[in-house]
Amino acid sequence: MSAPGRSRRGWDLVGLGAGNAMEWYDWGIYATFSAFFASQFFTGTPGAAFLKTLAVFAAGFVARPFGGFLLGWMADRRGRKSAMVWSVAMASTGSLVIAVIPTAATIGVAAPIILVLARLLQGLAHGGELPAAQTYLSEVAPRQRRGLWSSVIYFSGSVGVLGGTLLGAVLAGALSHQQMIGFGWRIPFLLGGLFGLYALVLRVRMRETEIFEAQRAVRLAEPQQPIARQVLAHPVPMLRVIGFTMGGTVIYYVWAISAPAFAIAERGTNPAGALWAGSAATVLYMVALPLWGALSDRIGRRPVMLIAMGALALLYFPLDSLIQGETWQLLVAMSVALVIISAISAIGPAVLAELFPTGIRAAGVGVPYSIAVALFGGTAPYLQTYFNQRHLPQVFVWYAIGLGVATMLTVWFMPETKGMDLAEPAREPESSRRPEPDLSPT
Repeated sequence: MSAPGRSRRGWDLVGLGAGNAMEWYDWGIYATFSAFFASQFFTGTPGAAFLKTLAVFAAGFVARPFGGFLLGWMADRRGRKSAMVWSVAMASTGSLVIAVIPTAATIGVAAPIILVLARLLQGLAHGGELPAAQTYLSEVAPRQRRGLWSSVIYFSGSVGVLGGTLLGAVLAGALSHQQMIGFGWRIPFLLGGLFGLYALVLRVRMRETEIFEAQRAVRLAEPQQPIARQVLAHPVPMLRVIGFTMGGTVIYYVWAISAPAFAIAERGTNPAGALWAGSAATVLYMVALPLWGALSDRIGRRPVMLIAMGALALLYFPLDSLIQGETWQLLVAMSVALVIISAISAIGPAVLAELFPTGIRAAGVGVPYSIAVALFGGTAPYLQTYFNQRHLPQVFVWYAIGLGVATMLTVWFMPETKGMDLAEPAREPESSRRPEPDLSPT
């Protein structure tokens, strides 16, 4: 590839990463700041208001399967770029709406209703963002380095999560607790909406992937079945997406997104200390991502995922028990958990993209992935808090471990897809193909 071509590819990755970071920032700051704005929208005890706020967090996941299908359809029919442009536009709009919603004391029940609608809009956006972005990245990555390149998805997403957590730590240190409740929580949502406009400009300037463009001419020349029918014609890959996602999404949302808020609300950890601990652990997570991705390109996807899920199943109980109100306890627990979780996050986009053909790659991943995230990831913070408030934290821990075991079984029976050529119509795993005879002249 020429130097201008490499430069152009670099700008495409900047646009993908900036939009992805913004969406994850918008999605994550809701959980990060929920302990501060819960009382502004819901009545009752602080614990009850916090639970209601987490219920709205879970409600946002309801829209994700619809976003996965809608934007997945757009990505597979109109292009990966179009879907990513729309996802950024919807996510930033939702963030701006949350930033300016009057409180329940001002407009009554309309306040939580608007909050729910804004989260549903962000759910649509986020449901389509991940499958479209990871499909785009997998199609532009060199096939022998796809595991390393796929780590860009969660690396850029973690930049957004880290930005929100650091901003929370700064605000919690600079403002009083009452000021955080009164207006401080609005600042990150406002900034997220404004940054979304910049990410939108970057994505408009991105190019489409060569694999999609090559397939577009073929699809236009042939009659096409409805995309829903094409997706449903691949039940085994869809079930693999759900099985792969169910364990990882619960563990990710518990440790990477809601752990600081949970430690503040349920374990009595100092707010500023908890947010700084979350920030430090996220940095370690980001450092580990490309290392796991590169390792999967060498030894395969399956060994990396099996090692990570097995380690999490063994360590979940002691890590959860470690968090007892001290900042260092949260830091150690989050750091260990996130370094292990990064193994799954790093190669997940590559693994999922390698399961479907080009014509339904985004929708094929987006729909089952969003369903699994909605059912298991979106409800995880609520269930963790619910059982903790009833002095039954071990119930949730066993629930998370059980889902992790289900993911391990899914991975065990999956084919190894390292090095697969995504442009091949048959798309058999490299490890299962028989070598072609060499008919070239010697």
